Amino acid sequence: MASNRGDGSGIRICCSAHPDAALIEDYRAGDQICSECGLVVGDRVIDVGSEWRTFSNEKANADPSRVGGSENALLNGTDLSTMIGPGTGSASFDEHGVAKYQNRRTMSSSDRALVNAFKEISNMADRINLPRTIVDRANNLFKQVHDGKNLKGRSNDAIASACLYISCRQEGVPRTFKEICAVSKISKKEIGRCFKLILKALETSVDIITTADFMSRFCSNLGLPTMVQRAASHIARKAVELDIVPGRSPISVAAAAIYMASQASDEKSKKTQKEIGDIAGVADVTIRQSYKLMYPRAAELFPEDFRFTTPIEQLPQL
Repeated sequence: MASNRGDGSGIRICCSAHPDAALIEDYRAGDQICSECGLVVGDRVIDVGSEWRTFSNEKANADPSRVGGSENALLNGTDLSTMIGPGTGSASFDEHGVAKYQNRRTMSSSDRALVNAFKEISNMADRINLPRTIVDRANNLFKQVHDGKNLKGRSNDAIASACLYISCRQEGVPRTFKEICAVSKISKKEIGRCFKLILKALETSVDIITTADFMSRFCSNLGLPTMVQRAASHIARKAVELDIVPGRSPISVAAAAIYMASQASDEKSKKTQKEIGDIAGVADVTIRQSYKLMYPRAAELFPEDFRFTTPIEQLPQL
């Protein structure tokens, strides 16, 4: 027979014949058993261990030690509602073909808008290989804009695209408007408008982009060797320092510097304006205009240790 003993801090269950004996918990039967005489002291013991079944919403999650999907703090309903999936067997429907089990609670329109926007941000990020940290920051930005109702009348897709652009800038891996536009359904002009409105509404800021932000990625996508990349970086930096390209965007200056450095290198490294423009997302004429400003002072722009295959005098004058 079991007895309860008070130890000052609460009630402790123990064996009446052996009060000091340790109790063994049988999780399968739900019993507490005295280790001395085998007396069942308590029953209906709750197993507080891990539930080795998985109910995660993500099929890829192979960790069975969690019950239910993780809580999403960005959703107003905390994402704890149960959604019944579509039935597949005959037992799931009545004689009229209506599903027997249906969702009693549907997601609110606010949460539905958030979920759709998060999905769009994730899809865009996947297409241009952006890490999860940028997606999380973009989701937080969209949540702030959505809750503040600062951009009424603007489409959620445009706001999501602008949030992803801002997130890239704030995380130090900026992308051009054209790169975001290429994976979005929104025009460049509309993304630009939302970008300015979000910065004003949230009172946040982004760092000024420089030629160095794009140089390594552009050169890597063009398959240029390290020597050409270093030369292009030096040319672009010197052109900005010497104020040779006033008013030109860092992207067009970077593209023109890559063109100049590649033309001074061997034949394998030479790239046309069209090839560079396709990677950088700028028109040939834009590269040409920046290059014309830089060409007269090309001797001052190249690094001292650069090995010229084509002398400066023989570079294209356009």
